[in-house]
Amino acid sequence: MTEARYKIVFDGEPMPGVALETVKENLARLFKSDTGKIDSLFGGRSIALKRDLPEAEADKYLAALQRAGAKVRKEHEVAAGLGLSTTANHPAANPPGTAIAVDTMRCPKCGHEQPKASECQACGIIIDKYLARQAQLTEEAAQVKASITSSDSASPYAPPQAQVGDQLPEYAELKVLSAQGRIGRVRYLGWSMALMLAFLPLGGVILGSFTLSSALAGVLTMAACVAMVVISVCIGVQRLHDIGWSGWLWLLNFVPVVGSVFALLMLFMPGTAGPNRYGPPPPPNSRSVIVLAWLVILVPIIGIVAAVSIPAYQDYLMRAQMGDAASFEQPAETPALEGESAQ
Repeated sequence: MTEARYKIVFDGEPMPGVALETVKENLARLFKSDTGKIDSLFGGRSIALKRDLPEAEADKYLAALQRAGAKVRKEHEVAAGLGLSTTANHPAANPPGTAIAVDTMRCPKCGHEQPKASECQACGIIIDKYLARQAQLTEEAAQVKASITSSDSASPYAPPQAQVGDQLPEYAELKVLSAQGRIGRVRYLGWSMALMLAFLPLGGVILGSFTLSSALAGVLTMAACVAMVVISVCIGVQRLHDIGWSGWLWLLNFVPVVGSVFALLMLFMPGTAGPNRYGPPPPPNSRSVIVLAWLVILVPIIGIVAAVSIPAYQDYLMRAQMGDAASFEQPAETPALEGESAQ
């Protein structure tokens, strides 16, 4: 019986995950040849690197070339002109002209097409073990994905669901007599105007108390000034918090020149859009706050009109009084006394 012979076939492709230049260098070192001759093996056509090899020697060449990174395969060597004569005792297995049906398969890893076998001739994997491992990896990946997406899962791969910081409310709570919290520009103007309007009747009470006792009027004046300063400091600090500044900067209002500029910054500088270190943003402005803010803007206009109209009115009154006095001072005609005769 004739021993089967094999050949090593190379299609010019590297093994999966191996760089082409690495394969060329390994083959040049293995065949002790220069790179120019090795480049001809990568032309995209099948080349038999070794022929007429017994199975054991063919397996050695196959393993060595695969370690070098070349995607090679082992095929049967069909000797030219070799055949078996048909005899009476040994009839031909297949009549002449009949094609032999070969059950082929494709490797699931490298894609090599070969006769059906349990091992790939190109990459050398055990096909059943490789398929079982791939199915196991797919199942594990599906379990990890399900554990991450599930809200009730306790998988170590899931992101933490615990509350890391304090839950802030949507808007800050408004407190006039407090140095905590935030208020915006419009509310700062509105509260300032409300403070001025609230102290107008109190000023009338203080003026009326002077008729009763000067000591009582002094006590009321001191209490009103302290209350106004406290409320002004509270709303000023909250306005600075809205900008993101410390409330101690309110003391800059007492610095000459700088205080005037700083007061304008408090009026016109916008606050932080979202939460800052002083808390959540203030709630939206109510209609009354907006009306009071507009009244603050109208105060200078009213003052200018009053400064012009009041002196004019006083001048009119003075001229009217002078006209009335002149009419009373004119002398009347006196009658002649008795005993006097006209000359």
